[in-house]
Amino acid sequence: MVQLVVSELVTNARKYAPGPCLLAQEVNGSTVEVTVWDSDPTPPAILAPDPARIGQHGLEIVMAVGQSFAIHREPVGKRMTTAIALADDPGGDAAGRQL
Repeated sequence: MVQLVVSELVTNARKYAPGPCLLAQEVNGSTVEVTVWDSDPTPPAILAPDPARIGQHGLEIVMAVGQSFAIHREPVGKRMTTAIALADDPGGDAAGRQL
């Protein structure tokens, strides 16, 4: 799940921001905090779920599997952070939530 979230956030940063991006990951208790910084200060458009839409589901996925999601403007660019539950229970789903 963390790999999917990293892929979606970094893909968005590379696709929509004009400059570099940075990735940080930190295990914090029972979650992995994923932070991606990019050089564009404009917050991304968070679209409503639409199964008929082709593409642009990245943030929808990140918000669905994460326990939290935040966007912070920085002096240069923005920082997006999400926390993904660590799933130690094989009976739980991939997002770490119990079925």
